[in-house]
Amino acid sequence: MRKLSRHALALAVTAVLLGGCSAGGGAPDGGRRTPTAHTSQSGSAAPSRGTPRKAAPARPWNVHPGTIAAIGDSITRGFDACHPLSDCPDVSWATGGRQRVDSLSVRLSASGSWNLAQSGAHVADLPAQARAAAAHHPSMVTVLIGANDACAADTGTMTSVARFRASFDSTLSYLHRTLPTTQVLVASIPDLRRLWSVGRTNPLGRQVWKLGLCPTMLDDPTSDSPAATQRRSAVRARVQAYNTVLGQVCATYQRCRYDDGAVFAYPFGTGDLSDWDWFHPNEQGQSQLARIMAAVATRPATATG
Repeated sequence: MRKLSRHALALAVTAVLLGGCSAGGGAPDGGRRTPTAHTSQSGSAAPSRGTPRKAAPARPWNVHPGTIAAIGDSITRGFDACHPLSDCPDVSWATGGRQRVDSLSVRLSASGSWNLAQSGAHVADLPAQARAAAAHHPSMVTVLIGANDACAADTGTMTSVARFRASFDSTLSYLHRTLPTTQVLVASIPDLRRLWSVGRTNPLGRQVWKLGLCPTMLDDPTSDSPAATQRRSAVRARVQAYNTVLGQVCATYQRCRYDDGAVFAYPFGTGDLSDWDWFHPNEQGQSQLARIMAAVATRPATATG
């Protein structure tokens, strides 16, 4: 998610508090599954042409990867979870070491982890993060990306679904080609409209949001005008489209698991959000993300992996 000017936000938070307000190398095909049908942008399946090749047997999914590298944005960096305007990777859902969070790396008994996510990152930044992750040769790479692509200045400048797909597909193709035995675990983007609906009730949150945090969703947070409602609906629809892409692209690779929208569906509440911005997950929210994704990572293997 988008970071704000440290000076501006610090001044705003101080002003509100003083005002009495109280307070979220591998296989030649890069590890792709060989489908018998392809999926269109709209999600409908179309028959493949010719005789489909027999898919190679999927590698067994390892529920105890030796090491984990996390890529993504400020959610994975634990931004605003411990201190205002600061990353706090110690509480990251993916790699954090704080006991209360019980991160994914702890739950899966990983012996080592690297948090390579960057606050403010967009999906276009993901290929570079993937290259940094590959240098460590991790057993698993986690991905949580996309909120900043929807949190634009206005709905017209949100990342297009086609560009989102291209960047994400390029990332997975690189990872599976370069790290042929590495598993990839993909989280859906949280429901930004749900975060707005929870945070809008907090006076401090509303003041901080005025400084430009996710304007497509958080501008005029108390307005229920047709224009504001339509804008928020457009952002939510774009997030859902991104999540569809995450699932579709992940499904084409043998060593990729998607959460099937579990993070998007999680009903974040006031107790899960940062006291500093009422938008990013706090320590409790990070723990909930870890719980959700650990369940995905350890679910029994299916015919499709």
